[in-house]
Amino acid sequence: MIAIDTMRANVFHAPDEFAVEEVARPRPGPGEALLRITLTTICGTDVHIVKGEYPVRAGLVLGHEPVGVIEELGPGVTGYEVGERVLVGAITPCGQCEACLSGHRSQCGHGSGFEAIGGWRFGNTINGAQAEYLLVPAAQANLAKIPDEVTDEQVVLLADIASTGFGGAESGGVRIGDTVVVFAQGPIGLCATAGAKLMGAAQVIGVDADPVRLAMSTRMGADVALDATRADVFEEVMRLTHGRGADVAIEALGTQQTFEGALRCLRPGGTLSSLGVYFGKLEVPYAAFAAGLGDHRIVTTLCPGGKERMGRLISMVQAGRFDPTPLLTHRFPLSEIGEAYRVFSHRLDGVLKVAIRP
Repeated sequence: MIAIDTMRANVFHAPDEFAVEEVARPRPGPGEALLRITLTTICGTDVHIVKGEYPVRAGLVLGHEPVGVIEELGPGVTGYEVGERVLVGAITPCGQCEACLSGHRSQCGHGSGFEAIGGWRFGNTINGAQAEYLLVPAAQANLAKIPDEVTDEQVVLLADIASTGFGGAESGGVRIGDTVVVFAQGPIGLCATAGAKLMGAAQVIGVDADPVRLAMSTRMGADVALDATRADVFEEVMRLTHGRGADVAIEALGTQQTFEGALRCLRPGGTLSSLGVYFGKLEVPYAAFAAGLGDHRIVTTLCPGGKERMGRLISMVQAGRFDPTPLLTHRFPLSEIGEAYRVFSHRLDGVLKVAIRP
């Protein structure tokens, strides 16, 4: 048997400079696993990196949403076999640090303490999933087995956008009978819409300006889809709630406009669950915040990860409670990932998410 020492991977060099290249294939050390990637995708965060809006080192392999087959297991990884299909979350907690043990796995301290955003490693601080092979750290805590009857396309979006979107509804404390308004119906916002419905919201209101995304919003569970360019969103939310306001507002874009809109739509004592990635200065309007005296709660969420979380999401798909496949609108081989980034980043041809096969 001839050992393969190289692999193809999408390598970042500088803003607007990335390409598929031959790079060294990793080998798993203690506690690690090597996956042969069978499916991955592109995230909005990858686009921020490529544009130079989020700094990473030159030479980094991009991507953080892997589905694959176990190729090799490092010493100490038990309960798995070579050849098994697995999903790995975008967030890879160590499972041993103070953050992980206290339930804040996304803020993993890699063995001790806390680190802000520390759980996000793929395509951020270590090589990512837009490649033929991927080295998974803390494999025991992060490899979620995929049942035979569940396809790669059914689970690839669970790694990040579904976990993040559902997490927004969970962090918002959505209760049975609530009214929830979700600002932005991109892939994460659509999953937040689905998550709010699954958690028992009586009325889910999706807000966007893109007709394709608004149509998908109702498909994913929104009872009302509001076009922000044609309706006064605040007035419509007040009308739909009989002047009360939403119990939970989920912000899924990361702009001043959507953050402020979400805050204005809340009832006193309501919760703003923020999923967006913000750049620059974010302001809290005096009136919308009731001068700080309205008992509003603002919470933030980074995609929950780890194999237990991924296993729960897989169970939702397996049981037919959630189907993410309508969000996969375009498919590309790894060799055409430059075109995939162009289509995805410019929102061409009604794209929502792209599937990338090595």
